[in-house]
Amino acid sequence: MDLKSQIDQNRLPKHVAIIMDGNGRWAKQRGRPRTFGHKQGVTSVRETTEAAAELGIEYLTLYAFSTENWKRPKFETDALMALLLQTINKETKTLNKNNIRLRTIGDIESLPARIRKQLEKAIEDTAGNTRMTLLLALSYSSRWELLNAVKKITGRVQEGELKVEDLNQDVFAQYLETAEVPDPELLIRTSGEYRISNFLLWQIAYAELYFTTKLWPDFRKDDLYKALIDFQNRERRFGKISEQIKAE
Repeated sequence: MDLKSQIDQNRLPKHVAIIMDGNGRWAKQRGRPRTFGHKQGVTSVRETTEAAAELGIEYLTLYAFSTENWKRPKFETDALMALLLQTINKETKTLNKNNIRLRTIGDIESLPARIRKQLEKAIEDTAGNTRMTLLLALSYSSRWELLNAVKKITGRVQEGELKVEDLNQDVFAQYLETAEVPDPELLIRTSGEYRISNFLLWQIAYAELYFTTKLWPDFRKDDLYKALIDFQNRERRFGKISEQIKAE
């Protein structure tokens, strides 16, 4: 029995998030520059996105570039931005072919103008697609997101548009980058690292975490299937006990 057929279609997570890690190490193992690993990682993005859409997952979030990544050498960030532009231009047709909608989360204003323009065009061109939503986390960090949300809420309170006593978790979530998007039920990280790396800290409060030693450029459809099978073999209790879950 192949891996895909082992997945229960009735118990799929609505939202899967992935920390795509290991491009640089993958390239180093082959005696190539880090940028070579980033280029190879695009194939993994394509395969994983198509696999998720084929299964019926509604939202897929990929951690593509963090706010901390701006600290890397300029030649690498420049190469990453050039690769991002090239990928957007090339993959928009594939997204439309697969009926996938593109969205972004993060400090998009910090990206180069040409990147923002192309992203806006791709988002507009795919806005009518309904099969799955692909969220690219670009120039994103959870601490930036949470602080930004607090600033917005503080401004509304000062303007008298929001009362402090009306603030609750649901209201707070509407000021996050992922407003109107369900929280991820499964978070996958590649490359064998066991860190969250400032990614969706609010949203993954009850997510199942799955770590694989596969470096991102080697991640393929079967690796996603393995993560989903592992997810479906777990008992999600949300603070309750097993007996309560079984009785529901």
